[in-house]
Amino acid sequence: MQPQNMDRRTALKLGAAALAGLVLPGCGVRLSPGVPVRAPSVPLPRVLASEDRLIRTVAGLRPYRPSGFVVRAERMGEKTVVHNYGHGGSGVTLSWGTAKLALDLALAQPHRSAAVIGCGAVGLATARLFQDHGFRVTVYARDLPPNTTSNVAGALWAPFSIADMEMRESPFAERLALASRFSHRYFQTLVGERYAVRWLPLYMLGDQRSPPLPWMWELTPELFRAVPLEAGEHPFPRPHARRVHTMLIEPGPYLRALMEDFREAGGEVVVRDFPDVAAVLRLDEPVVLNCTGLGAKALFGDEELVPIRGQLSFLVPQPELQHMYIAGPFYMFPRTDGVVLGGTSERGDWSTAPDEATARRVLEGHRTLAAGMR
Repeated sequence: MQPQNMDRRTALKLGAAALAGLVLPGCGVRLSPGVPVRAPSVPLPRVLASEDRLIRTVAGLRPYRPSGFVVRAERMGEKTVVHNYGHGGSGVTLSWGTAKLALDLALAQPHRSAAVIGCGAVGLATARLFQDHGFRVTVYARDLPPNTTSNVAGALWAPFSIADMEMRESPFAERLALASRFSHRYFQTLVGERYAVRWLPLYMLGDQRSPPLPWMWELTPELFRAVPLEAGEHPFPRPHARRVHTMLIEPGPYLRALMEDFREAGGEVVVRDFPDVAAVLRLDEPVVLNCTGLGAKALFGDEELVPIRGQLSFLVPQPELQHMYIAGPFYMFPRTDGVVLGGTSERGDWSTAPDEATARRVLEGHRTLAAGMR
């Protein structure tokens, strides 16, 4: 499936990025289609998971809906309100894709002045994509980076915690695949130091051969070309693993860069809280983009929204770490602002206060995994 209604400018941009990434085999080299190139196992640096290297622990709330994200337009008084929220643990991952779905809806009406409510990854991606398509955009938000939920994200590019498994057979799955493909291609144009986006190998560890991939990944298999690894082909204390290459985004510099791009393109940022929908409808802009995440529960009455609490611990950076892993509930992402250790997913918990006992449990899980590496 290919993204629908992609404009010529975006198609050229993404097409050029794809061509730039092509690597042709050298003279005389033949690669069999569908056969992965299997490199021999090489030692990987261990995570130094000790308490003396712990620099901070944070907790954030993922805006989860069992039926998946919402992207739809509705007429409210004189306004066209386009909702774009409920991304679960995939706000950064799907931000550009759902922004494109929202843009397609907004382009159906004649106005080209828009208000974006929310200044996290979804709000900023939406604002930038609208600017690139001729909209005059103002962002309204109570909190700005670095004080948004997106700043607390681990920000691996991969759909996680986006909808209940029953949705894999629903029309939502098609929209998720469409958003995933567009967002994946767009993020490739942002790879580099300025946006703090880079490619890294991710090891999915398990006790069974070819550990299953999340159902959300199976919708777009071309984005997750997993190579199965036996025990002798990886250094982790698990009998089996699968290796995929994906992108890691560092929220701090990434969101700063988007803010700079937005302002340079003539966008205005207004710090404002909206107590109710009536306050939203008093805005001057005829088009309103609702990118409020969990805030949509109270502001627009979405009772399906529930928080999924995630806690992250950060260790002193280890520049030698150039890989990521997921082992059961535990995951590790190496960033320049610290080594991210995760391992929690608590549905219905509204607390953003870090829990010391949870931090110790997560640290011990990663320390045990590191100690068992060959």
